Amino acid sequence: MSTPSVGMKMVQWFDHRLPILTFTNHALVEYPTPRNLNYWWNFGSLAGIILVLQIITGIVLAMHYTPHVDFAFKSVEHIMRDVNYGWLLRYLHANGSSAFFVVVYIHILRGLYYGSYKNPREVLWWLGIILLFLMMATAFMGYVLPWGQMSFWAATVITNLFTAFPFVGESIVNWLWGGFGVGNPTLNRFFSLHYLLPFVIVAVVFMHLWALHVFKSNNPLGIDVKGPQDEIPFHPYYTVKDLFGLGVFMVIFLAIVFYAPNFLGHPDNYIPADPMVTPAHIVPEWYFLPYYAILRAVPDIWFIEAKLAGVIAMFASILVLFVIPWLDTSKVRSATFRPIYKQIYWVLVLDVFVLGYAGSQPAEGMWLLIGRIATAYYFFHMLILVPFIGKIERPKPLPASISEPVLKGGGAAAAQPAQGRS
Repeated sequence: MSTPSVGMKMVQWFDHRLPILTFTNHALVEYPTPRNLNYWWNFGSLAGIILVLQIITGIVLAMHYTPHVDFAFKSVEHIMRDVNYGWLLRYLHANGSSAFFVVVYIHILRGLYYGSYKNPREVLWWLGIILLFLMMATAFMGYVLPWGQMSFWAATVITNLFTAFPFVGESIVNWLWGGFGVGNPTLNRFFSLHYLLPFVIVAVVFMHLWALHVFKSNNPLGIDVKGPQDEIPFHPYYTVKDLFGLGVFMVIFLAIVFYAPNFLGHPDNYIPADPMVTPAHIVPEWYFLPYYAILRAVPDIWFIEAKLAGVIAMFASILVLFVIPWLDTSKVRSATFRPIYKQIYWVLVLDVFVLGYAGSQPAEGMWLLIGRIATAYYFFHMLILVPFIGKIERPKPLPASISEPVLKGGGAAAAQPAQGRS
């Protein structure tokens, strides 16, 4: 047996007192993982990589940005024109926010399809939804910082929504503004919070990973690990798989950054903010469009005005995800074995796309009607269809273990009735 080198002894000495290497080895190398995870599980690690990219590019951009209404727009132009590779930093950061939402939305849809929110992973799911809220707040505040026309008017319209709340609405809006209108105090507050919230997101991500490691990952079959034969170490099997997924993502992401960096932006945001000129059509970034459609779709409901009803519906569209673990009454996790749920799942995905497109159109005529129908279906799906189908659906038989379909090409011989399995 060879004697450890001096360097190895120093590493062992340090790790004994602060076991960072031991923790990393346990979490990223030896971590037992279900052996049947597919590429839909890549999006969790992709989200973490994009978060790091956003923080790094954001810190460097903040070194050159001036959070003042008279200089914000000019400082962004200075970054684009005068700072070495400033254009690349800004395009990485701006398109990185869109990439972040694409990856997280797919991550959430994967969780809905494979039942990753069910017992015992409810808290893991909650932390994911909290991360979505924090992402939305961070992205909205970041959209305001360039201080273009769409930045200014989006800030004015969205913050004014809080006036719908009785008694406290005006006070909330005045606090957000730092005065009685969107101005310099507003920009300073949004810049401070936009810089701070990513580090809050990192803290919640840490808790999200902690909760994940307590009960391990779900898997495409949605059945529990039965023993060592159902697991493989995370490294090298899933590190290689994640690296392949990262390579594919980077090809697409960098193609957009270099060849179509402004494709997802709004042309009005390249005009300096002017409180005296209202854009013809005020729209948020694309990843907020489904919520924007819901906000505009709700009419007056009894004694509740349309503005307040729309705000409540918009927040409720996300808050309902917190209770989906209890709304879904089926004992089977994965939609692979749920023929009816699988069909309505894809209807829900289509409905979300319809909401997004309706949100990009003026709130009038046909698009207002389509937005209302799509909004009604969204809540009908979550609150009525999901619980009802969970009670009447007869799932397909589940395999006895993860290893049988993986190693034998199918689990029909060892299948058993799904009733009672979670």
